Amino acid sequence: MNKKLVGTIIALSLALAGCGTLSQVDRDGQTDKPVFPEVDDVNFNTGSYPNIDNLRQVREGATRDQLYDLLGRPHFAEGFKVREWDYLFHFNTAEGLRTCQFKVLFDKDKIARSFHWAPEACAAILGDEPVKPAVTPFSLSGDVGFAFGSAALTAAGLNEVSNIASQLKQLEQIQHIRVAGHTDRIGNVTSNQQLSQQRAESVRRALAAEGIPVATIQAQGFGMERPVVQCEQQNRNELIACLAPNRRVDIEVQALR
Repeated sequence: MNKKLVGTIIALSLALAGCGTLSQVDRDGQTDKPVFPEVDDVNFNTGSYPNIDNLRQVREGATRDQLYDLLGRPHFAEGFKVREWDYLFHFNTAEGLRTCQFKVLFDKDKIARSFHWAPEACAAILGDEPVKPAVTPFSLSGDVGFAFGSAALTAAGLNEVSNIASQLKQLEQIQHIRVAGHTDRIGNVTSNQQLSQQRAESVRRALAAEGIPVATIQAQGFGMERPVVQCEQQNRNELIACLAPNRRVDIEVQALR
């Protein structure tokens, strides 16, 4: 490969890597100062005329696939490991054609967390303020849902997941379900991390089997990082009993009521 071609590839790679990272986005998908790309840098056509009803359905907790279905692909070059998507929208209003920029910011797990308009007054085109999804928490005790040290749901655990799924079906427009697995501090860090992830995945599969859309469910293991109780018993059986609240699977649901 000649040097000129290599130089071109490197330059292009650096340019792409820089795209889509204009704003300083934190791990929770927030920024104090959203930075919008130049309108003339729009990559795909000259923007689009969005479906207003689709725009009104954009909510915190949406996945990239869900946003793609609602809004289409972003209109600017996004680069690698992108934490923001930018759109250029045109609206026919009573005052004539209006062009606006719309930015979506993602958290470290690539879930949409915040949205910005430029100019900010463009948000009024959608009418009423969007209804924020309510967060509904559930928790599955590890000692009820799983045998000690196992990631296989017990009969009682399956029954509890079924009860939770029934409650989820009463909610409207589920945006996102986060299944978080946790362990106690007994055992080593690696095995506990693996066990917590496996338990979260077991609950994810069980919810999907109950008819909850699997695309809305994210499973993540936290090992022993997030205890809710601290115990110092020297007797192992007493220690296991005391640490029971730490062996759990938390389910956090964002949905409209």
